[in-house]
Amino acid sequence: MPDRSKDTPMLDVITIGRSSIDVYGQQIGGRLEDMATFSKAVGGCPANIAIGTARLGLRSGLITRVGDEHFGRFIREQLVREGVATDGIVTDPQRLTALAILGIRDRESFPLIFYRTDCADAALCEDDIDENFIASAKVIVVTGTHFSRPHSAAAQRKAMRIAKAHGHKVVFDVDYRPNLWGLAAIGDGEARYVRSEEVTKHLSEILPDCDLIVGTEEELHIAGGSEDTLEAIRAIRVISNGTIVCKRGPMGCVVFEGEIPASLEGGVKGSGFPIEVYNTLGAGDAFMSGFLRGWVRGERLSDCCTYANACGAFAVSRLLCSSEIPSWEELQYFLKEGSPHKELRRDRELNHLHWVTTRCEQATPIMALACDHRLQLEDIARDAGAPFEKIRQFKSLAIAAAARVAQGRPGFGVFMDGRYGQDALFEASHKGLWIARPIEKTGSRPLEFECGGSLGAHLVEWPTEQTIKCLCFYHPDDPEELKQRQERELSRAYDACRQEGREILIEIIAGKHGSLGRDTISKVLSRLYDIGIKPDWWKLEGQKDPEAWLAIGDVIERRDPHCRGVMILGLDAPMQDLIDAFEAASVTKWVKGFAIGRTIFVQPARAWLAGEIDDESAVAEMARRFRTFVDAWNGLKITETA
Repeated sequence: MPDRSKDTPMLDVITIGRSSIDVYGQQIGGRLEDMATFSKAVGGCPANIAIGTARLGLRSGLITRVGDEHFGRFIREQLVREGVATDGIVTDPQRLTALAILGIRDRESFPLIFYRTDCADAALCEDDIDENFIASAKVIVVTGTHFSRPHSAAAQRKAMRIAKAHGHKVVFDVDYRPNLWGLAAIGDGEARYVRSEEVTKHLSEILPDCDLIVGTEEELHIAGGSEDTLEAIRAIRVISNGTIVCKRGPMGCVVFEGEIPASLEGGVKGSGFPIEVYNTLGAGDAFMSGFLRGWVRGERLSDCCTYANACGAFAVSRLLCSSEIPSWEELQYFLKEGSPHKELRRDRELNHLHWVTTRCEQATPIMALACDHRLQLEDIARDAGAPFEKIRQFKSLAIAAAARVAQGRPGFGVFMDGRYGQDALFEASHKGLWIARPIEKTGSRPLEFECGGSLGAHLVEWPTEQTIKCLCFYHPDDPEELKQRQERELSRAYDACRQEGREILIEIIAGKHGSLGRDTISKVLSRLYDIGIKPDWWKLEGQKDPEAWLAIGDVIERRDPHCRGVMILGLDAPMQDLIDAFEAASVTKWVKGFAIGRTIFVQPARAWLAGEIDDESAVAEMARRFRTFVDAWNGLKITETA
């Protein structure tokens, strides 16, 4: 019997064609000429669809070219983070990655400039199409733009022949961009339709081999050669038996499988979602992702339409393209619960689900050496008669100690400030350590931020890899006025992090200003969840009573099961007390690591700042102490049930 294992599809869908960097102007309502700041994301119709389908649970891959430079590497890395197979991505050493600059002028105008002169993805050719990779997918998606040049058109045609030879399906996204066909001015990327008999003839040669054809009304006009939508669809049906999907903007979509009815209303439809249009760019790619989620799996066409319409609704209510496509969990929640907001970007629950289901994966546990202390190290330096400038050097030694223990393994990190630790932050990043960086003014109660002024504006300068850490002294028995102040500032920090796309770790210390009972910390967490704060991480003081940890774990499980977990802080406790705290916390799966500082660095800092030991001795001693905690943590048996 012949071995047919190679013919068994391993992927659901492979998309082919454009990949670019989308640079979005952040000033809504302004001209591109006046934009001051921009956001970056993976763009290009096929890349967007690959990411969108992966988020919705399909196994997707992409065939494209990227440059051998920072943006090309960003596209590769982001696709890997999204779970997209990158076997078909070619790095072009001669060309730069494509670029698109976009903005929102008003509800009808979305200026767009393509930088595609001799770019990497436009150089896609037949040699870039690997038969085994194409054969590994149930469905391939070809796109209109890449039929506008002979070599990229030949690449897509080759992929279509291979897919058909293996009995797999071909999807055609018309993706009509007139200026990329040379039919509009170079700066007129916003143009959506220019009549062209030559383009219509070109597309008519492709349509007969397509099993699914998707386009807006204008895109179907160019494919069918008529500016009457129904006539254009009928013209397509004459040469193609494929299922035709007509995207109709706010009216959703309509699908035709067989004979074309007398009216557009006679096709198959799904549920629609009336929402505010914020930005139409990328809506079609989100739509296609949703439709394919159902179509590839053989679901009813009406359900495919519903998925597509909902994904399109998400896209037009948010700013970016691929970054805004919902996850499957987010989409299911929306279809079940709906939203009280026509502006979906205002829905806190949806935004939280989007954040936690699309953020980068994180290896756990995290075992961190905390050296973000400022006042404590100033006191040590003052006692030793050392200038504060030496604190900067000591913090770099702490990074060296953490890296020595980590040895390049995941799950190791540091807490480091920017006041004395800017160089140390650079070094931690280069060594691949997880980083948490504080925003609070040391020792402040009520909570104040070290930066002063606008926290959000301050965070713009911080790398996205840095987790924002905010320490707050909060006890349930604090005066009501103080608690309200603390809650207001924590909410400010949380909102700033979400607006700037940063993870946030909230550190709660209750024991310094009150007693710690079995339910003290769980009450604090419940209250903060009540006011809408859902941090990525909690950092909590050690609890001697295992029941206290069970109560904490229960709150997290009920209120935010997507929380990354809890890290135990040190508070300068004796080493054995902290190890005992590890043991007490092992009753719950929600404790995911530790961040210990003074117990590790205080004695080496005193000796080093006083000139009693050299750099190597300081690093070796901190590494020894840190390794003791790492070994103790790794010796635990963490309970897997909350």
